[in-house]
Amino acid sequence: MMEKNPDESAGTTMALEWHEDDMPYSPLFGDHFYCRTDGRLECGHVFLSGNRLPERWRGQSSFVIGELGFGTGLNFAETWRQWKVHRQPDGFLHFISFELYPMSRETIARALSRWSEISGEADALTRAWPDDCAGIVRIELDPQTRLSVVCGRALDGVASADPKFDAWYLDGFAPSRNSDMWSADLMRLVFEKTRPGGTFATYAAAGFVRRNLAAAGFAVERREGFAGKREMLCGVRSA
Repeated sequence: MMEKNPDESAGTTMALEWHEDDMPYSPLFGDHFYCRTDGRLECGHVFLSGNRLPERWRGQSSFVIGELGFGTGLNFAETWRQWKVHRQPDGFLHFISFELYPMSRETIARALSRWSEISGEADALTRAWPDDCAGIVRIELDPQTRLSVVCGRALDGVASADPKFDAWYLDGFAPSRNSDMWSADLMRLVFEKTRPGGTFATYAAAGFVRRNLAAAGFAVERREGFAGKREMLCGVRSA
């Protein structure tokens, strides 16, 4: 869930603190990497349900998910777990995440160890994770699942992305702490790279985020947030 200083180079490591039973916290952004109630359940409520997944996987031979902020890999691990249960026999998922500060293998393993439900996915991810992250990290997790982590500024990575995305997980740090990840320019690029009928979901509900997404062209909907949070946003590109 990261990006702030456009002068930072890809592959730079971020100083972390560990709070409350191995929950990673960024002093740079003054924020935790996921919901303190339960990040895995938040992923299901916000990103999967917000994008109408796994329902939309039915009958699809291929599906592309984009994510702003790979962070600990939690969203990917939970999505892969669900994908393995619901995918079609010939289905293929490409999960593409954009990350300025990729974590080390050891940090990812420690962060994901909180959830036994994704232990298999976490183990497979960390075994395949490179020692040094730069450029695009490409990992074939199984014959039906590919992970690509584009290291560097999200604005540059999304601008250079080729695929038309079916769904987006907008998961940067809180807009009040990391406004670059919610800028009008980046939301416009996200819209341009989305297929007609493609969707986005985010835990964020700040007014400027909603306005930037709507100005980009998305039909934006407010929904009930996770764990007592009043609102979240989701939406669709209708054309």
